[in-house]
Amino acid sequence: MATLIFSAVGTLIGGPIGGAIGALVGRQVDTAIIGGGHQEGPRLKELTVTTSSYGTALPRYFGRMRVPGSIIWATELVEHTQTQSGGKSRPSVTTYSYTASFAVALASRRIADIGRIWADGNLLRGEAGDLKVAGTMRFYQGDHDQSRDPLISAIEGSDRCPAFRGLSYVVFEDLELGDFFNRIPSLTFEVVADPGGFGLQQIVGEVVDEADARLGLPGLQGFACEGPLADTLTILDPIFPMDCDASSDQLILARERLQSAPLLVSEPAITVEDGEFGGKSGFARKREPGSVAPPEVLRYYDIARDFQPGLQRAAGRPGPGQPRTIELPATLDAETARDFAQRASRQSHWGREKIAWRTHELDPLVAPGAIVALPGQPGRWRVTGWEWRESGIELALDRTVPQGLDLPPALTVDPGRFNPPADLPPPPSALVAFELPWDGLGDGAAPALFAAVSSSGANWSGAALYADHGNGELQPLGVSGRNRAIIGSAETALPPAQPVLFDRTASVTIVLLDAGMNLLNATSTQLAQGANRALLGSEIIQFAFAEPLDPGRWRLTGLLRGRGGTERAVSSHTAGETFVLLDARPIALDASVIGDVPETQIVALGRGDSTAIASPIAMRGITRRPLPPVHPCAVWLEDGGLELGWTRRARGAWQWLDGVDTPLIEQSQNYLVSFGPLQAPIGQWSVSEPHLVLGSTQLAQLAASLPGGAFNVRQQGSFALSDPLCLTSLP
Repeated sequence: MATLIFSAVGTLIGGPIGGAIGALVGRQVDTAIIGGGHQEGPRLKELTVTTSSYGTALPRYFGRMRVPGSIIWATELVEHTQTQSGGKSRPSVTTYSYTASFAVALASRRIADIGRIWADGNLLRGEAGDLKVAGTMRFYQGDHDQSRDPLISAIEGSDRCPAFRGLSYVVFEDLELGDFFNRIPSLTFEVVADPGGFGLQQIVGEVVDEADARLGLPGLQGFACEGPLADTLTILDPIFPMDCDASSDQLILARERLQSAPLLVSEPAITVEDGEFGGKSGFARKREPGSVAPPEVLRYYDIARDFQPGLQRAAGRPGPGQPRTIELPATLDAETARDFAQRASRQSHWGREKIAWRTHELDPLVAPGAIVALPGQPGRWRVTGWEWRESGIELALDRTVPQGLDLPPALTVDPGRFNPPADLPPPPSALVAFELPWDGLGDGAAPALFAAVSSSGANWSGAALYADHGNGELQPLGVSGRNRAIIGSAETALPPAQPVLFDRTASVTIVLLDAGMNLLNATSTQLAQGANRALLGSEIIQFAFAEPLDPGRWRLTGLLRGRGGTERAVSSHTAGETFVLLDARPIALDASVIGDVPETQIVALGRGDSTAIASPIAMRGITRRPLPPVHPCAVWLEDGGLELGWTRRARGAWQWLDGVDTPLIEQSQNYLVSFGPLQAPIGQWSVSEPHLVLGSTQLAQLAASLPGGAFNVRQQGSFALSDPLCLTSLP
């Protein structure tokens, strides 16, 4: 008696099928499918972290998956230092940042493309291929002729650097680690292995050459193969029956796909031998008891939830016992996963009906995996095995799900709530550079230069700052950091007002760069302490009330004008001029790097900037420029002469202290009094006291030269002249 045994894939592991297949199609099938020794097959896992362990197996991925990868090469962390001026007589600040270069292996087969990359659960690379932190990335698809990576080759040497041919991997060069606590983060990669789709033939054909498995896997958008092929097929078997036929020189999987209709089996053959099933009927039918763990739950990777593990249950009344969970390491949508769970549950239920059928007719098409119809028996049956005996050919048959019952139920499917990290493109930077009056701290000899750097997007990651002296060379000034300055523009023109009065009537509407930015009110005490200072055009104002109009639009009222000696700008406002809140967010710049070249501009360059953003320095020189005198006085003397007087002011002296004379910051007290145009005066006098007496004869000569001419006074400082104060005009 000759016996051939064929079985479903579900019984492959540990059974005699290994020897049978090995005898029929060679040792290749035996070791490729079953593997050498026991090994755990592919199982659905939580999104695992990137590893760097020696000997870690790299799975084969098909379709679209999210994979952790394994670090195969890395450098030590590289420390970078950046010293930045503190400004306002504060000490300079040295910041430290770290970068690393490393390579991550992804899969043991070719990968066509890489999509998003997650680092510690946050997006490191967006859908558009943009890195969210500084650094560069190179991707190697895993071709068999790919070249060495230039960075690895330069560090390790060309004689020690492999090209990792046949292995898909990525190389990160100088990846900034500040967002990851200065360590290499846990990475997961969205890989696209087969853009045109894949089927069972791709999964099996890469392991077994002589195999016919041209079965589509509809609904599977990605799949992970890890371990022996038998484990992989066992995982797929509840969803796509994987009965195999190795009766020829080619392994055939899922023969059902080759049929358009069930094959009709001949009448049963009876036998009179003792111990044979069926007796005079020629067949034996039985119904196995229900499983204590019916397959009713499916776990999978949900593509709508960034490949997070999802779970779907079969519809209907739960079966007895604890339901079995099918771990399917595949990318699905929720509806497909529910349909798969339903299919596996119904197949398990109907597959309990089994028939042992004896026939004398040998049909080579009636092989494991074929769908047949039986004379006198309803339904369709799948051949799971056959045995050639003296009494005939005995077929082992399982009932398949009746047509019509295999349709998915018309029920809604909920994949679950999911809050994905925002994949926003890096927004462009905005820059306003300016100089501020001296605040009274330190010696006041260095310009107080600032850069307000911001962006319209909250995901802005800062920008590098440079000084451009007009010669094309950029001098680094440090980085801005991620704290966005509050920048906007004036929608209306602020009307003129008296800088010595609290302006209760005037208002200005400000449109901020980002609707999420906010302005706050301030009390009179807070105003006296310098709260709510803002640069509007060339005037420094303070506002007590900020009324929100629309998102990003604010009306400012309760104004103090001309702060810090900027009273000359109270009457020169226009719509559209720049607004900057002078809080702690503008960055102090190193005046020694910027220098005194008038054409110098400040340049910002961030990851979202296609070109560098340049800004001239507004109010240049105001730090070291003396304040214009105040309280002009002109007294005509009895002899026809004229006595001119004024009151000086000192830089940095912003508090009014009764009974205390404000100390002069300049090296000496000098004033320049002029008559006529400032650029071409008719007369000019330099005095060291805040008054000047002119005789009648001198006045007559001046009046004859320029009737109606005006007298102006400017304070002479250590570095510059103040703005003029008009004292009086001749009649």
